Amino acid sequence: MTDESAVGESTTGDAVPAESTAEYDDIDTQDDLLTWSRDYCKRVRRERFVDVRFDTVEWEVSTRAKRRAAAVKRPKIPAAEIGTETDWDAVETAGGREADGRPFTATISLTWGAFEAFDRDEWESVLRHELVHLEQYQRFGTTDHGSAFKSRADDLDADVHCPVFTDPKYVLRCRDCGALVARRYRDCKLVSEADSYRSSCCGAALSVEQPG
Repeated sequence: MTDESAVGESTTGDAVPAESTAEYDDIDTQDDLLTWSRDYCKRVRRERFVDVRFDTVEWEVSTRAKRRAAAVKRPKIPAAEIGTETDWDAVETAGGREADGRPFTATISLTWGAFEAFDRDEWESVLRHELVHLEQYQRFGTTDHGSAFKSRADDLDADVHCPVFTDPKYVLRCRDCGALVARRYRDCKLVSEADSYRSSCCGAALSVEQPG
């Protein structure tokens, strides 16, 4: 998903650690999610030859978004179009801000609720989807879900449209205290093998509920 709203300072800034401190299944905090996701995107860039630069990218986690799994927030550039490369030495935003030879800063916004709802494969696909948006934006000054996007998403094994997340299909709780441990959108290892995991609050096994 994309967002053409003006980009300001990220709430996370440069505070994200340089190296990942958590395995995927151990992600407990927003900083963990930011770090793991950023490192994954860098790995995809290297292994799948995605033409993006991250020095003009900021990262944030949204706890307010209700349907979008993630978004690339970017300034609107008049007349920018897919297929016409942007001259970052000459371009201006709709508000008259001039570029300095580099793409204007974009923010990759990750939705915490989507991370909780999706399994790992779904989350990785979301990140690859956003990388396609970032690649298009940094090259053309804009991005969409058109034919070029579809072709590139196919190259990266990413969904053209990120799955929406609504009410989770499964809710996992600590069997001792009942605290919410995770939400999942579909069946996954955490759901099918819940007895093999332990809650961080009590160290107890997990129970699986199906809301509704």
